[in-house]
Amino acid sequence: MTHDVIQGVQHGQRGRRILVTHNKIAEKAIRLLNEHDVDVFFSPPYDPSGVVAKRAADLGIDGMMVRQGRITQEVIAASANLKVIAKHGVGIDNVDIAAAAKLGIPVLRAMGSNSRAVAEHTIALALSLIKEVLPLDKAVKAGEWPKPTFTGKDFLGATIGLIGYGGIGRETARMAEALGMEVVVHDPFAPGAAEADGFVSATDIDAMLPSLDILSIHCPLTAATRDLIDARRLDLMKKSAVLVNTARGGIINEAALAGALAAGTVAGAALDSFATEPPAVDSPLWTLNTLIATPHIGGVTYGSAESMAVIAARHIISVLDGNAPDEHSIAHPTELSA
Repeated sequence: MTHDVIQGVQHGQRGRRILVTHNKIAEKAIRLLNEHDVDVFFSPPYDPSGVVAKRAADLGIDGMMVRQGRITQEVIAASANLKVIAKHGVGIDNVDIAAAAKLGIPVLRAMGSNSRAVAEHTIALALSLIKEVLPLDKAVKAGEWPKPTFTGKDFLGATIGLIGYGGIGRETARMAEALGMEVVVHDPFAPGAAEADGFVSATDIDAMLPSLDILSIHCPLTAATRDLIDARRLDLMKKSAVLVNTARGGIINEAALAGALAAGTVAGAALDSFATEPPAVDSPLWTLNTLIATPHIGGVTYGSAESMAVIAARHIISVLDGNAPDEHSIAHPTELSA
């Protein structure tokens, strides 16, 4: 198998080449690509776009599998041979899909590949917030014993509001229901879907927020959803409420969130994604003990990582073999580009 980090120009064994914007993908996906006359090369995550573009040009790549880093117009146009971009996952806000469309290059997502994993991470973060796991841990380790004064909150009967009801939102709703929560869903692009699954649908976010104990974000980042949760909407929430974002950074305004947490407008928040990744080391969020942060790994489990890579590999192989891109998986230029 050929799967090397680029050190300059590499000479592969096969007739077609792809570049993966990471140090690794699942071996099953590499084998699948190799079996279909595709050599796999790697480019370290978060390398500057100019560096990635040079690698793509030097190799003359036919396809790209995107994990991390920004895929700009410069990167997309670097190789005249490029025919397809496949996302190792479903979020495409780091890819300039408008630039790709102008060049006739489809951008394909690995739909459904990590829904269960992200939903599990969402519930884990919500549990940690509601049960105040981190503050209690910190107190005990500091020599305190808050048992005489502490009373915990219940999941049973709590209301969770989901913004977005795609595969991840649906999985999260089912898990929340199993824990005894009431589920309310806002998704104007999936009318009737929540009701069909037995959940309440909310047509207006502002009207939904005051009733929630947990707000969980599951929509894509688009021009319409950027800063969707801002200072005004945070002020509509109960002071005892918490929010979780396992979708995309930028949907929640981070400055507004830091202010709300500091003021006690909301009780806590958990973020698995940030407007800039990695986020700044001096972010005001880091001073708040009511915030939980994880490094955008909600969808990265052993099972989902293999699924994402294999689905992305199949997209690449299909397009390189001359087939039309899967319409259900294609990202359209109307969605927010990098």
